Amino acid sequence: MRPRRVACSAALACLLLLAAGLAGCGGSASPPSITVGAARTYRLAGLGPTAGIRPGVPTRISFTILRPDGEPLTAYRRGGGPHTGIHLVYVRRDLGVIVHRHPPVLADGRVVDTVTFPAPGPYRLVVDAYPQTSGPQRNFQLFASLRVAGAYAPKPLPSTSVAEVVDGYRFTLRGRPRLRAIEPAFLHVAVTAPDGEPVRFTPWYGALAHAIFFRAGTLDYVHTHVCAPGASGCASVLGGARVSGSSATPGKLTVGVLLPAGGTWRLFLQLRAGGRILTAPFTLHVS
Repeated sequence: MRPRRVACSAALACLLLLAAGLAGCGGSASPPSITVGAARTYRLAGLGPTAGIRPGVPTRISFTILRPDGEPLTAYRRGGGPHTGIHLVYVRRDLGVIVHRHPPVLADGRVVDTVTFPAPGPYRLVVDAYPQTSGPQRNFQLFASLRVAGAYAPKPLPSTSVAEVVDGYRFTLRGRPRLRAIEPAFLHVAVTAPDGEPVRFTPWYGALAHAIFFRAGTLDYVHTHVCAPGASGCASVLGGARVSGSSATPGKLTVGVLLPAGGTWRLFLQLRAGGRILTAPFTLHVS
């Protein structure tokens, strides 16, 4: 169907001008022009440093999120689940390095995080915020670029593998995943300790495991969680769909997946075991 053109009469134009507080309306008045201002959104303020960061040296990153009215955001969701406060994810552009943090928010809304970058290069900072709002869970992401000093040679992503060993812990994908964009799916992962025994998962940042996905090239970001059965506030909301994973047995994770676009994605599966944080990376192809 072709769109119809709607003509404004001179009388209607006159009323619009009067409503805008303008004078000089006559029978030959032309329709008024309307100026649409910029969208009022959340934004980062005072972020620093963004350059001159040295690898292997603790760096104090700080910023404030400003609400659409320009005031600092100070009210965040609280509780025991993973959808609280602020998640910070630092990822190198070649997806070779990731750092996941969950710093506290000060009373004035400032976020201060001390982070040590393991390698030089350009990084993307993802600020995944959960403000305290009524109604359904609503979070949003803000992004920034950081540069860690030193020689940077981007590395190609490794091919898809079904097993990764991290500090002696073995992560094994069960079966070959066949993933399609905008179609929910599950990944089944077995995790064993260096002695071969199934790992008993310890909650970390409100979840038994975190599944952080980045798309190669564009760095599109998705973050889901694996929680114990019946845990509240664990499901992620992506485009109206709810995505979650679960683990009811030591050593076994069921990871919920719902990715918005095809291409090559890097999954960083993170959990706490043996008193340390483990990150197992997997390359996934999404059709």
